[in-house]
Amino acid sequence: MFTCKTTNMHEDFCALTHALDLELNMRYGKEQALYDKHNVLDPIETALIGYEDNLPVACGCFKQIDAQTVEIKRMFVQPNYRRRGISSRLLLELHMWAEECGFLYAQLETGKGQPEAIALYTKMGYAVIPNYAPYVGMENSVCMRKVLRS
Repeated sequence: MFTCKTTNMHEDFCALTHALDLELNMRYGKEQALYDKHNVLDPIETALIGYEDNLPVACGCFKQIDAQTVEIKRMFVQPNYRRRGISSRLLLELHMWAEECGFLYAQLETGKGQPEAIALYTKMGYAVIPNYAPYVGMENSVCMRKVLRS
């Protein structure tokens, strides 16, 4: 797999996040409508696309939360390419990019119905934290945080 740094407006990134949205709607049904508005991102310059055999198979990005913290967003791997370590490599590359930009922490939100995502983030050093805004009070949300540098 090779990755491409790009924006979240890139057509391959948009196609992958559309597939992600379809999967989330299948997993969570009507409940996903509560989260959809939090998955719409303003244009950002910190997106990655993973390619295998020149096909876009994975994506992820981060957005700045404050001077020290980024939020990992829109992590997705096409189903046929899962269980190959692609998500770990992509997440590690996002972490390194965020560190290069001077950030100290990464945080994210995932859902209780995505145990494989929770396992990935735990393996990558994230710990569960209290839900942060806008996820406060959302019972299905699992918020996590990681120190990028020591």
